[in-house]
Amino acid sequence: MSKKIILLAGPTASGKSKLAICLAKKLNGEIINADSMQVFKEFKILSSRPSLRETQKIKHHLYGMISVKKYFSAGHWLKKARKKVDACLKRKKIPIIVGGTGLYFNTITKGISKIPDIDSKTRNKVRNLYKKLGFKKFYSQLIKLDPKIKGRINPTDSQRLQRAYEVKLKTKKSLFDWFANTKSDFSDFEIKKIFIDIPRDKLLKKISNRTKLMIEKNCIKEVKKFNKLKIKKNLSANKLIGVQEINDFLNGSVSLEQCVELINIKTRQYAKRQNTWARGHMKNWNKLYSENLSILLKKTLKVVT
Repeated sequence: MSKKIILLAGPTASGKSKLAICLAKKLNGEIINADSMQVFKEFKILSSRPSLRETQKIKHHLYGMISVKKYFSAGHWLKKARKKVDACLKRKKIPIIVGGTGLYFNTITKGISKIPDIDSKTRNKVRNLYKKLGFKKFYSQLIKLDPKIKGRINPTDSQRLQRAYEVKLKTKKSLFDWFANTKSDFSDFEIKKIFIDIPRDKLLKKISNRTKLMIEKNCIKEVKKFNKLKIKKNLSANKLIGVQEINDFLNGSVSLEQCVELINIKTRQYAKRQNTWARGHMKNWNKLYSENLSILLKKTLKVVT
């Protein structure tokens, strides 16, 4: 059996999970999560994790396996994903890696740089500097510190700017020098890459329906439980779409109707960013779509078999 893996990406709410299950049934496969929010134990509804019924049909891995209290990076994910891929292949199963986190897919197709861990003292120093200076001044200071950044990171991308600053500060090497020495751990694999290229009008409808369903399933209760944990503000679980909006509803600053609309708006913006990422980073992926799931499955099988 050749070392084959299937990567299945697409914007949020595009129907990746359903397609992955159909694929896994046809190909004797197992599903590995590549969504940075579906890794969290505490958020089943708000992160749209596959249902118990779905996970009973086909083996799913790396869903709901980490606490929101923990820091979890693309590097951590890659280590776990690699182990799951190897275990699947040992069982003669095809690993189908599914999700919407472009950075996770990048670690498979392009590798991840072996940047040493940045200590919290350096990280906090950079965070505080960013808050103090604001993005414009911070950006010009970063360019003085690391000229290789210029034109390669968007000046408004706060996370990447801070990351570049802390890496240069700690390692004395540019983030892009680290990237240059990077190669994929999967270079000897046959990698099939699918991106669900759903038309915007269809996606907007699916997003609205999904938000409605989340409210019906009581994602508000999930947020209340999450609030009790009082996790640090810089942890990524805080960024999950819906947390802020539901809290605004709970403290009375918006109505439930407004809360739902705000979640929809933020989800649409996120989907737009995912599509932009795909245009820049997934140029050689197979972009497929059909409103009919069985036709989409046929198109996908044509590419992967």
